[in-house]
Amino acid sequence: MADQDAGPDWATSGSGWAAQGAVFDHLFRDVTARIIATAAPVGTVLDVGCGTGALLEATAAVGAHPVGVDISQAMIDVAARRVPQARTLVADAGTADLRSLSDTGFDRIVSRFGVMFFDDPVAAFVNLHDAAAPGATLTFVCWQARADNQMFTLGTDVLAAALDPPPAKPAPGEPGPMAFADPDYVRRILTDAGWSAVEVEDFTFTSVYSRDDGSGGLTDGVDERLAVIGATSSGALREQLGDDAWFDLLARARAAIREQVVDGVLAHDNHCWLVTAERK
Repeated sequence: MADQDAGPDWATSGSGWAAQGAVFDHLFRDVTARIIATAAPVGTVLDVGCGTGALLEATAAVGAHPVGVDISQAMIDVAARRVPQARTLVADAGTADLRSLSDTGFDRIVSRFGVMFFDDPVAAFVNLHDAAAPGATLTFVCWQARADNQMFTLGTDVLAAALDPPPAKPAPGEPGPMAFADPDYVRRILTDAGWSAVEVEDFTFTSVYSRDDGSGGLTDGVDERLAVIGATSSGALREQLGDDAWFDLLARARAAIREQVVDGVLAHDNHCWLVTAERK
């Protein structure tokens, strides 16, 4: 996560996310609920960047037929076990032949933080548009600016400061978590890709890291935050520093995180966009 703005290499680095899938689902549960409430899944539903299957599971729970595509084999493996009735595909949704997964086209297309990594976003959303049935809707949540989201700064800035050279700041619109931070850019991409009735709505939710400690109480959430950092950080920094310096750095990151614990609970708000569009 120290270099998250550049975007992870999902094809080779998804194992960390897969291992911590339950933690991410806990942090993003309000996002999952909002997407399901907004999209109102019916028929066949495509989840773009389905990860470990939270939206697939929620889609199946309301009686729709889930289909998931993700570039990470590790995460698809988890999703397939979690939602065995879902069809899954390891592929880049921006370029894959998605119509092969649904003869009549998808009735809904959804995504939870999975559409910001396309090399050519207009072409990718054209591909999604072509895979959608007439009258289908598109619903996804994406991040606003990095500075407004502690998900990308809490504890990770300590790691980023140790990188040599420091991580490059991505250009606006460059593939990565913050690629869609500019709502006008999002509207332009979707409109150019043929989608209509594009709406970009402010969506703020709270991530609570603290969880049941198994004895009726709550953890403070610090270890959960460190697990998130560990799942999304490159091992290159540890290799660069050596074990002693690496563990010292983690101790400093832990201290920085603990400073944000309030009344025994670690939590922070997240500022995102809820994006909807239609296929005529």
